Amino acid sequence: MLERIDEVEQLTAGWAAALGDNLTAYKNHIYRVINLCALQRELSAAELRQVVIAACFHDVAIWLDDTFDYLAPSREHAQRYLEHQGLEAWGDRVCSMIEQHHKLTPCHDDELVETFRRADWADVSLGLRRQGIPGSAISTVRRAFPNAGFHSFLLRRTGRELLSRPWNPLPMMRW
Repeated sequence: MLERIDEVEQLTAGWAAALGDNLTAYKNHIYRVINLCALQRELSAAELRQVVIAACFHDVAIWLDDTFDYLAPSREHAQRYLEHQGLEAWGDRVCSMIEQHHKLTPCHDDELVETFRRADWADVSLGLRRQGIPGSAISTVRRAFPNAGFHSFLLRRTGRELLSRPWNPLPMMRW
């Protein structure tokens, strides 16, 4: 179990003002996604860091840009971070993880992107879409990193979007 990752701690601390009351909720979601990726397959050090960066940025524009159409702005935040870290070579893969994480069907182009997609779906669905991950593993990760209001925030935000944009309340979904 990956319980504390400096990069996660530093990035989320930098976003604390924007995340507000959702800081713990989002940070725990990040850790759940990372751990659910690591449970699916052995990750190299580079792959783990790519997952960490993608997990940190994948939903962050909900708060940083106050938008529910957050894939493109989240991807842009990640791209700038990668450039700042001298990791531009990882841009396509990390951005693909962000862009494809709400895809309803499997990603066949990159095994790590698919691993990330399955991990996020397992978490966001509260384990209802386990994506081949054992339920006991999902429960263990959820106990280590409690929900802290993440899903209730998503439900409230979805309701707000449904009222303000009923023609496209879930713009982040992909086929």
